[in-house]
Amino acid sequence: MANLKEIRVRITSVNSTKQITSAMKMVSAAKLRRAQDNILQLRPYATKLHEILSNVSMNVDASDDNIYAHKREVHKVLIVLITSNRGLCGGFNTSVIKKGLQLANEVYTPKGIDVSYMAVGKKSRDFIKAKGLKLINSNVTIFDDVSFSNVSSIAEEIMRYFTEGSFDKIEFIYNQFKNAAVQNLLVEQFLPIEVQESDSKYRVDYIFEPNEDYIVKELIPKSLKIQFYKALLDSIASEHGARMTAMHKATENATDLVRDLKLHYNKARQAAITKEILEVVSGAEALNG
Repeated sequence: MANLKEIRVRITSVNSTKQITSAMKMVSAAKLRRAQDNILQLRPYATKLHEILSNVSMNVDASDDNIYAHKREVHKVLIVLITSNRGLCGGFNTSVIKKGLQLANEVYTPKGIDVSYMAVGKKSRDFIKAKGLKLINSNVTIFDDVSFSNVSSIAEEIMRYFTEGSFDKIEFIYNQFKNAAVQNLLVEQFLPIEVQESDSKYRVDYIFEPNEDYIVKELIPKSLKIQFYKALLDSIASEHGARMTAMHKATENATDLVRDLKLHYNKARQAAITKEILEVVSGAEALNG
């Protein structure tokens, strides 16, 4: 049985850890509120714009100018992993990385398709480098200032990979925010644009103003940038939710551990006192004898 001093040291250590996890939980809760507002405000706009983009692409798909909808035979795939720069958020980062490896090993590699990765976030970058996988590019500073202008430059780079023929297909893997406790892992095809089926019942006819060329060159790239921006905001909100949940569980575990240690300490202290009393009584009995 551990001595009383060791138990007291453990109780103090666990209490200190509990204070840290409790503070991190409150910080994540405050950040989550702002991140949640950002994604909930953007999501309806991004969803509707993506729907329009898909319909527009169906109408102008025959045009050679619609380079973002060109479907080529897939030889090279780029998987963009959107994770965080920090840990202590449960399985948030691990789920994205595992899904990326599963997608590559089970879907693309058996077909002889070359798979490369782009990491958005330090955790995915470090993992890909450690495993020696093909890392095309990484960005770990975007989370310092997640603005549409900063995100647009990264989106343009990804779009350029496709338009220049470096990759035939580009997919995103990220966590979609549902609520503080639940995040949905998504695999989303970014390029080429997935065009809706040409069912006349659901097809929407558009009058292009000023012309189709302008729509292709202005609206479609902007919509793609917004889709990437939405994915980042979803991931950020999910990260704060996952960290808040993880820190809440850690705080509860620390509370349970302190309770068990205090019980253990009291039992050890009681045993020590009982032992001392027995020694005194035994000594007294010996003297009387």
